[in-house]
Amino acid sequence: MGQPEQAESNGQVVVDANAERSTGAVAEQSTGAVAERSTDAVAEQSTGTAAEQSTGASAGRSTGAQRSADDDADQPTTEDVLADPSPGSTDDGPVGPVRTWRTRGDYVALALVVVGILVAAGLVWVFSDARNTTSQTGPSQITPLEPVTVLPPSLGELWRAPSAATQVPVHLDSVVATGDNGEVVGRDALTGEVRWRYSRDLPLCTVSTAWGKVFALYRKDTNCSELTTLDAASGKRGPQRNGDAALDTRLLNEGSHVLATGGTYFEVYRRDDLVRSLEYGTLRAIVNAGKQPRPGCEYGSFAVSGGKAAVIERCYNQDPSDRITVLKPNPEKSDEPQVLSTALVGVKGARVVAVTANRVAVAVPGKLIVFDAETGGLIQEYPVEVSEQELAGDPPGRVVSTMTSTANVYWFTGSRTIALTLADLNPLWTTPSQGPGTTLAGRALIPVPDGLKVVDQVSGQEIGRVPVDRGGYTGPVLMGTEGPVVLEQRGDTLVALR
Repeated sequence: MGQPEQAESNGQVVVDANAERSTGAVAEQSTGAVAERSTDAVAEQSTGTAAEQSTGASAGRSTGAQRSADDDADQPTTEDVLADPSPGSTDDGPVGPVRTWRTRGDYVALALVVVGILVAAGLVWVFSDARNTTSQTGPSQITPLEPVTVLPPSLGELWRAPSAATQVPVHLDSVVATGDNGEVVGRDALTGEVRWRYSRDLPLCTVSTAWGKVFALYRKDTNCSELTTLDAASGKRGPQRNGDAALDTRLLNEGSHVLATGGTYFEVYRRDDLVRSLEYGTLRAIVNAGKQPRPGCEYGSFAVSGGKAAVIERCYNQDPSDRITVLKPNPEKSDEPQVLSTALVGVKGARVVAVTANRVAVAVPGKLIVFDAETGGLIQEYPVEVSEQELAGDPPGRVVSTMTSTANVYWFTGSRTIALTLADLNPLWTTPSQGPGTTLAGRALIPVPDGLKVVDQVSGQEIGRVPVDRGGYTGPVLMGTEGPVVLEQRGDTLVALR
């Protein structure tokens, strides 16, 4: 190829098409300010370019383009947006086809991702608790039954339902809760019709009530650890927690807290959110060593009242007898118990019967010992009809069978009911029975083999009897009332009477 021709016209350098690739691109992209450069400057560019092009066409094109770019870079330019793109512009170079994801490989990859997500979700569902949980809620409005003022002359059976998970009738505001075979059912107190139901594929440990809610505690692995609260009216789920309660635990309502009993360890949950407020005994995971007052002890029985939790401790490696200890249910730190009082009972095989704001009553063979709940000091010993055989071992769930009214605590020893005044826990009267009893129309109803004995709460005098046919059942009878309905827990069955 020959050397490119060049000419000078009106101070402008004109080059052929080959040289135009280097100089024309810059000239076309420059504005009028660049085109009006001085003749001397352009001539200098022309001379330099011609000298450099003499070495060869290829070198000339490269060097000319570089020098043109360098010269233009030294001067301010204004872009001519109306100019056609230069053939040598890098923006006008060949562009390959745009890569899209719509290929067979992309679809295969996407399908694999979707399948993976579905499989993972399926596995989570299969092994989740939700898969094996049924929650059927009911109406949220309930009408409490009016209390009766006159005792009925007789009582007949309204309905009955299996309820092995309740130790006493669980009822509130015209709703009765039964628990059996992993299912908790809220029933209308008058008809027994189902208002709501909640079930899981886990064994029920116990069912209780507090603060307008039903508490359902389920067993998982080696503990009763799955606690769920259910609205008493609708069965709607409320706060839940994973605890560490014993298999034979019972739930005791202190007023602002719930205590889950246990043989070597027990814990207390706060009312609003079920946060653990106290753990006592042999902890599975010790975070702060040395905080428990007497580790390694066993616990025989429990009782609670507002602001207090009482427990019989058996620390035979350090104590010669049973010990009664009263604790605060909500210390500043849950793993640092606050002991309000503690005292040696003096004998083994004791049971705590009841605790109040300032008293705690402990049963031993032949007598009831009352201690000061704040100081642990002995207040009084009362002779009572309770045998060593009746106190042998621990009560079911480590809770003595009692019923508390506005005036008295009714304590079932196993063969009789002993009424204790709520004010100071001294015994008032004793009568043979099949359970602690309940109250209706201001009277005490005490279960006996042929029905219910009606007793004056203060004197213990029998006022009358109400016949009840229990169909040959002769075991303990735990009772409650909901309006005009009398409830009896007979073993694994709950029976409603009216």
